[in-house]
Amino acid sequence: MSRIADAARATGRRPADGDPAREPAPLAFDVAARDAEIAHATLRADRLARFRAELIRHDYGAALLSDPINIRYATGARNMAVWTMHAPGRYAFVPIDGPVVLFEFATSKHVHEGLDTIDDLRDSVSPFYFLAGPRAAEMGARWSRDIIELTREHAGPDRRLAVDRCEPWLARHLENAGITLLDAQAPAELARMIKTPEELQCLRLSMDVCDVAVARIREALRPGLTENQLWAVLHETNIAHDGEWVECRLLASGPRTNPWFQECGNRVIEAGDLVGFDTDMIGPNGYVADISRTLVCPGRAPTAEQRRLYETAQDQVLTNIDTIRPGMTFREFSERCWPVPDQYLPNRYMLMVHGVGLVDETPAIAYAVDFPDWGYDGVIEEGMVLCVESFIGEVGGREGAKLEEQVVVTATGAVAMSSSPLVDALEV
Repeated sequence: MSRIADAARATGRRPADGDPAREPAPLAFDVAARDAEIAHATLRADRLARFRAELIRHDYGAALLSDPINIRYATGARNMAVWTMHAPGRYAFVPIDGPVVLFEFATSKHVHEGLDTIDDLRDSVSPFYFLAGPRAAEMGARWSRDIIELTREHAGPDRRLAVDRCEPWLARHLENAGITLLDAQAPAELARMIKTPEELQCLRLSMDVCDVAVARIREALRPGLTENQLWAVLHETNIAHDGEWVECRLLASGPRTNPWFQECGNRVIEAGDLVGFDTDMIGPNGYVADISRTLVCPGRAPTAEQRRLYETAQDQVLTNIDTIRPGMTFREFSERCWPVPDQYLPNRYMLMVHGVGLVDETPAIAYAVDFPDWGYDGVIEEGMVLCVESFIGEVGGREGAKLEEQVVVTATGAVAMSSSPLVDALEV
């Protein structure tokens, strides 16, 4: 049995819904003790090796990474991830053979001291306007000098440099120095697509935190609570268990559940309302837990229509999970998946399946009807972690049901990672 399969069996499996051995999520657990079980040095080394292997496969000499998610994957370095998504002042140079250089804010370099995946830690130069102001052009020229020098020294004679983010005026400095700029996102996403055993442990830990949060949301749900107040339960639980942030604000109630993608607000939840939410939770070690559940607010029993919506969404998720097999192409999956009834097709979820890891990741698998417009092919592989999506709501209908399950692909199929009830769980 492969190392991936061993890890999936050990950390990725929960009893199937309805199995009497299935245990409800606890309301808290010792996250530090769980985290200590993860071999973090191996986690970092394996991720860097996978990223470098993809750079080699693409015939790139090095990568310049500014996206904080890519920096973290390749180097293990975390610092102000959400802020630097819009204020890109730190970056990493990763050659296929040579020193990994992290350029960090001078006042926070100490955060990474001793990190084994970084060979050289330098002060960053911030050419974005917030810090550089009218000196942005000057700072841009200074920023480029180190990159040009490193590329010439470590990216091979062709100077093929993969870049994930680079303003066009900064890119001109590099191109004028004879550097060929290429897309770093493709090798980054492809490296991240297959999870290492330690990544599966991280994903399991995040999901277990998420299951605690979902249990607390179920416990807290009552008439008179606002959507924002209920959504805060997820955030509080995540942060209290060493999690990091939540990507979206996808919790809606009553008539705001249809169509989907309405962010939570100050609406007061009423008895008998459907309440749907999508966790999109970045938990411990930066790994995502991405499941969706739909509940009914206590005080009034679910209606026949609410049950019909829920059971239809449930059928879609369970059928599509059961369809997943390693070796199946994305197109084959889309053609074999659960057919969305015509009345729900206009409001369907935007895709059927997507990958997850540190955040939402490749692949994104389109419905067969959408394949001509934006779908692309590939192969489902053992070691992928996927989210299987459903939204069921008619155009003009009062409510809709949102469900999603996160699964790990094993040699024999897909195994759910969450213990939060999904089957026949509208009132649980």
